Amino acid sequence: MDVFWWVIVPYLCLATFVIGHVWRYRYDKFGWTTRSSQLYENRLLRLGSPLFHFGMLGVVGGHVIGLLVPRSWTDAIGIDDHVYHVVAVVGGLVAGAMALVGMVILIYRRRTVGPVFSATTPMDKVMYAFLGAAIALGMWNTIAGSIFTLGGEYNYREGVSVWYRSFLAFTPDASLMADAPLGFRLHALVAFGLFALWPFTRLVHVFSAPIGYLTRPYIVYRSRDARPGRSTPWSPRV
Repeated sequence: MDVFWWVIVPYLCLATFVIGHVWRYRYDKFGWTTRSSQLYENRLLRLGSPLFHFGMLGVVGGHVIGLLVPRSWTDAIGIDDHVYHVVAVVGGLVAGAMALVGMVILIYRRRTVGPVFSATTPMDKVMYAFLGAAIALGMWNTIAGSIFTLGGEYNYREGVSVWYRSFLAFTPDASLMADAPLGFRLHALVAFGLFALWPFTRLVHVFSAPIGYLTRPYIVYRSRDARPGRSTPWSPRV
């Protein structure tokens, strides 16, 4: 079962992630979008969207450093375990809290604003469930494993991180994840489930770099002027 959960399942999710994006790009280019709902409501969006996106940038950055940078590298540049631990805990909790609060605001907006709720697909709901569970489990692992250290602190850099690098090198050691605490294993499985769903959700917009946005001209909006003597835009009679 260890090989099934920590070798077969992760590679199936990775293959779905890659092949699914290729399929989506080839056969659903017009659907490769966030399906923006800014026109329907802007006040909650202006609050929740920056919190969520900047929080997720911190979460992803922390995972990249924690999973891909070996302990020997940080030791070589003079970052001891205590400093690394403090930065990881504080940064992880702040970024996770931002992402979680932002997502709660966005879900509240999507549920309470009629047009936005009408534009919500079943896949959106599944995606939010997996994403919320992944963030919540990650924060719980940080709190329970680093602050409330019951039975000794688990050093994920010597277990989960080593497994993840071996997984990317196609030489996975399933025993490393099998020996990890339950919270870390659940977090990993939910994250892999999210990666498998990714190509079929609005998350594909992550891979769309808006380069043209930097050079495109301004869009000019003109309001209807109803003052006497002023011309008004023509509109057809119904």
